This record gives sequence, C-alpha cells and structure tokens, in this order.
Amino acid sequence: QVQLVESGGGLVQPGGSLRLSCAASGITFNRYHMGWYRQAPGKQRELVATITSVGSTNYVDSVKGRFTISRDNAKNTVYLQMNSLKPEDTAVYYCNAVHVLAPRLNYWGQGTQVTVSS
Repeated sequence: QVQLVESGGGLVQPGGSLRLSCAASGITFNRYHMGWYRQAPGKQRELVATITSVGSTNYVDSVKGRFTISRDNAKNTVYLQMNSLKPEDTAVYYCNAVHVLAPRLNYWGQGTQVTVSS
C-alpha cells in the first residue's frame, strides 16, 4: 500500500520554526516529484513548495526565503523546513507525490496541523 506519513506539525509562536517530514512507502520514491500543500480554514488548498525527482525546487512567493523543501531518497522522505513563521502560515499541511511519467499516480498524506500563534 502507498503511504505518505507526515510528522512535525504543532503550535509555534510567530517567528519560530518547524520542520515537517513526510515518509513515503509503497512507491519508487526517486521516480516521484514531491510537494507540500497547505489549506487554511475557508481557503483553497495552496501549493507551497515542490521538489522534482532530480532535486529542482519551487516555492510560492509568500514563503520564499523562509521555507526550504528537501528530499532524502535513501530515507524515502521529503522535508519542509519552515522558518520565520507567521500567523498566516497557519494551515493543515499536506504531502503529495506525483509519478514523473504517470501523473495519474498521485498520492496524498493525511495532513498535519501547523498553528502559528502567540
């Protein structure tokens, strides 16, 4: 079975940091592009960051310079390092995997809550 298991979410003060992890199983990890999405209450799901199978990264403008996506293919894990967190970063964060040649193979994690509040 394909599983994307996220960890690292929680409550943090503005200006703080969190590191999210997404451990994948049941897929050939190095054949998948990976991404992090987020969804705040009442808002559309937003693509936050992507990393391709060969390590190229992209970010939504609102997180550039603050967030870093990375992957460790030996551990089948993708990370999102989040620094200088703002209240507007509060959302459920989801891990996503898309096969490079068969994008119909598209999987999601369960989501992990990130709350940035004083």
